[in-house]
Amino acid sequence: MGGAGERIHWADVVAASVKQDTEHRIATGITPSGPIHIGNMREVLTGDLVYKAMKDRGLAVELLYIADDFDPLRKVYPFLPESYAAYVGKPVSDIPCPCGEHRSYADHFLTPFLSALSELDISPRVHLASELYRSGAYTKEIATALGHTAEIRHILEQVSGRTLPPDWAPFYPLCSVCGKLSPARILEHDPARHRVRYKCACGNEGTADYSRGEGKLVWRVDWPMRWARFGVTVEPFGKDHATSGGSYDTGKEIARRVFRVEPPHPVIYEWISLKGKGAMHSSKGVVVTITEMLEIVPPDVLRYLIARTRPERTIDFDPGMGLISLIDEYDRVSHEGAGREYELSRIASVPTRIPFRHMVTVVQIAHDEQRLFQCLARTSYDVTNTANILRQAERVRVWLRKYAPDSVKFSVREKIPIQVGELGEEDLRALSAYLEFLKALPAWSAEAIHNGVYEVAPRCGTDAKHLFELVYLAFLGQARGPRLGWFLEALGREFVTGRLSEAVYPCVL
Repeated sequence: MGGAGERIHWADVVAASVKQDTEHRIATGITPSGPIHIGNMREVLTGDLVYKAMKDRGLAVELLYIADDFDPLRKVYPFLPESYAAYVGKPVSDIPCPCGEHRSYADHFLTPFLSALSELDISPRVHLASELYRSGAYTKEIATALGHTAEIRHILEQVSGRTLPPDWAPFYPLCSVCGKLSPARILEHDPARHRVRYKCACGNEGTADYSRGEGKLVWRVDWPMRWARFGVTVEPFGKDHATSGGSYDTGKEIARRVFRVEPPHPVIYEWISLKGKGAMHSSKGVVVTITEMLEIVPPDVLRYLIARTRPERTIDFDPGMGLISLIDEYDRVSHEGAGREYELSRIASVPTRIPFRHMVTVVQIAHDEQRLFQCLARTSYDVTNTANILRQAERVRVWLRKYAPDSVKFSVREKIPIQVGELGEEDLRALSAYLEFLKALPAWSAEAIHNGVYEVAPRCGTDAKHLFELVYLAFLGQARGPRLGWFLEALGREFVTGRLSEAVYPCVL
């Protein structure tokens, strides 16, 4: 749990704040109405971090994930064709898959998300809202809600400050004609047969059996109903639900006064913003999906992104250079092998990694697997796990293609750059001195290669910065590049000395 004097992790604070002598259930949930991004992932990861902290305290605890796949499609989002206008108002579990490869619209977004959960070492008990409603799991609670319609209306108006229509009801029937979940007028409730008679806005008057999932509770009632049904004691949720008069405030009152249970301990989290674009929203297309992130970021690093930041603080996510800094930071923490943030982020199945920055250099030097392993073999890194190394290399390639700034991209020239032919005698003498230094090195190591610039430059009457630029020029045709020692180490002694010899003694070669 950390040494004496160490800052207590926020997940441990939550674990210590709940009752210690009872069974706990932590509930999380997301509506799969669009791409599930790392902003959404904050909820599930927050729940999992608290779950692990509670387990570490010896508490009896279970983590739940409830996919709200019975929610209606609210509009035609930017990523959908206009033909989906015909499905607005229908449950996303009943709408065709956009790509045609999944059983439903909801499944299209849930499948990669659930796969990502496994990769992130999150193992909740998964429930689909559509199955819960249609199996009759909520029958008793729906009957209770309908039987307390007047009281629920009063709570919602009193706590939220809204005025509801006099014929408002907490249940939306699934219309047998238009197929939509809508605020139809409830004409009659028969609790013995679990049915309501309704009149839909489309004009249809019909009967819905809520024990068979022919309708659902409105969100502000559905949420506290779940607390009662599953015995939820802890729940993370976004700040939008935590506003004064918001769904948590109304949910607390409905839970206590209608369902006769205590509301769960809240863990309120802030949004994850995409640097330069604002808070992530699937509906606005401002997203980096969790699947896209796992294409470039190791899963334990993604866990660390959430673990190191208190939930109430915004995370400004930068998938460019900010990502490299995050990975560097995690590498330092993991090498120390201690600290609560590392304990909660670590995934046992993730093998030791080659530093991301170094892999960025090697991948841009090597254009095939054989060359990749030749470059890495010149370093002190373990290269025995070939599958892991190839996975790391592919992550870097995706990052370079999608997110890397131009400043980190480079290409080793096949031939000596033309700019080298324009160098004066003083510059060539400096390069020659550095070449002789490299030839005399007893061991080809990145640190010695790098520090050699600082040793040679003063002897040649130039500064180290200029000598760095000259060396980069000989290989890249530009004055900047990756960290020199590690770059040249990966290129290999033979290639490096050959190229510098060509630069310094062009006529001889």
